[in-house]
Amino acid sequence: MWKYPPKEIFFDSFEKHAKTAGIIFMVLGFAGAVFPVAASMATVVFVSWLMLVAGLFAGYFTYMTDRSDWTGWLKSFILIGVALYMLLSPLGGVATLGLLFSIYFFMDAFTGFTLASTAYPNKGWGLWAFNAVLSLVIAILFVIDWPFSSMYLIGLFVGFSLFFDGLALLMGAKFFKDMTNNEE
Repeated sequence: MWKYPPKEIFFDSFEKHAKTAGIIFMVLGFAGAVFPVAASMATVVFVSWLMLVAGLFAGYFTYMTDRSDWTGWLKSFILIGVALYMLLSPLGGVATLGLLFSIYFFMDAFTGFTLASTAYPNKGWGLWAFNAVLSLVIAILFVIDWPFSSMYLIGLFVGFSLFFDGLALLMGAKFFKDMTNNEE
C-alpha cells in the first residue's frame, strides 16, 4: 500500500533537506536572539493568527454540531477575542504571551519536581530535578519584570529554540551521512 523509498534515497534526501532547513533555522534563530523584540512581535502575530483561525474553526464546528453548546461558543469567542486583542494591541499581546509562558514554566517546574521526587533514589531523577530548576528560573525571569521582560524574553527564547533546532538538524544530517557511509 505505502511505498517507501529505499534507505539510501531517503537518507540522501534527508541529509540534503536537513542541512538546508538547519541553516535556515540557525540564521532565523540567531536573528531572533540578536533582535529579540522583533522576534517577540513576530511570534505574537503568528500565535494570534493561529488562535484566530482556531477560534473560527471552533465556532464553525460548534455551529455545525450543537448550536446550543455554550462551552463551544465560549471557547470560540475567547480564542477570537484574545487573538484580536493580540493583533490590535501587539504590546499587550506580548505581555499576554509572556504571562502564559510564565504560567507554563511554573507548571513545568512543579511537574518536574514532582517527577524527580517520585523517582528519587532511581537513576535519572537528577535530570528531572535539573529540568525543573531550569523551568523555575525561566518562569521567575518572566515574572520579575513582567510585562516588560516579555518584550525581549519571548524573542530570545524563540531565537534560541530555532537556533538549536537548526543545529540538531545539521547534526542529524551528519549522523545519517556517517551511518550510510559506515554501511557501505
